[in-house]
Amino acid sequence: MIPFELAEPPSLEAAIGLLNPHDPTIRPMAGGTALMLMTKAGVFHPVKLISLRKIESRYSRVESDGNELHIGAMTTLGTLERSSEIQKHVPVITRTLRTLSNVRVRNVATIGGALAHADPHMDLPPVLISLGATLTVTGPKGEREIAVEELYSGYYETVLKANELITGVHIPVLGSKSAAYYKVTTGSADDWPALGIAAGIEHDGSWIKSARLVASAATNRATRLKSAEALLVGKSVDDELLIRASEIATEDCEFIADVRGTVPYKRELMKVYLRRAVRAALNTGTVVNGRDH
Repeated sequence: MIPFELAEPPSLEAAIGLLNPHDPTIRPMAGGTALMLMTKAGVFHPVKLISLRKIESRYSRVESDGNELHIGAMTTLGTLERSSEIQKHVPVITRTLRTLSNVRVRNVATIGGALAHADPHMDLPPVLISLGATLTVTGPKGEREIAVEELYSGYYETVLKANELITGVHIPVLGSKSAAYYKVTTGSADDWPALGIAAGIEHDGSWIKSARLVASAATNRATRLKSAEALLVGKSVDDELLIRASEIATEDCEFIADVRGTVPYKRELMKVYLRRAVRAALNTGTVVNGRDH
């Protein structure tokens, strides 16, 4: 690796002050699990990294006000996985994290860093979008709120400015809703998925009152399947309706090919696993890690 400067500011304000929107070689670093790999591989050549490890401890907490969970952006994925508040109010996140990479990564990687990295294969973005989660983003001019689904603008791209940081994640408690996530891998359960499908549904038995369906990994960013959502809302679910919804979702998506599968292969996965995710949300609200053979 090429040598670089490492700054460790003691506060969020100081960290933001060190970011230069005109210099792409200066980057913030949370857990550093992805950034260090990119640096070692020669994909990124930093001149200066701004470590966020020493900023205020309130950015590493999980709190609940009864209606929403408030998660500091520096909270590690391991902390989320073990959080009783997460398990109680949004257990789909707990189950999702158990197969997100490995325990060593989860104990270092942070939720803010993971979301800002914008890797389309990440498991959390589709789940958070299906739950209607929002973000607090902080920069020199103060804070702004955006929905997680509005964060991503393209492949590894976000709407964040170069001197802005994600500082909080806010997740509505499930309440009467239920959610499920299907992760389809061709390798081990903790491998990057060929397809991720999340479903957040409010329902009365098989009757769907509202739905948020999200695809990832097969697309260049986590993507709401809005046409399929509209088809399902106000109807009682049966096999024929789910087949129609999966076909509509497949036609609406722009699929990408990678080492985990071709476009035709991922299209077929979508047709199968969207139906399964909706069924899982209606029946049990659990996470299932699909493994393709």
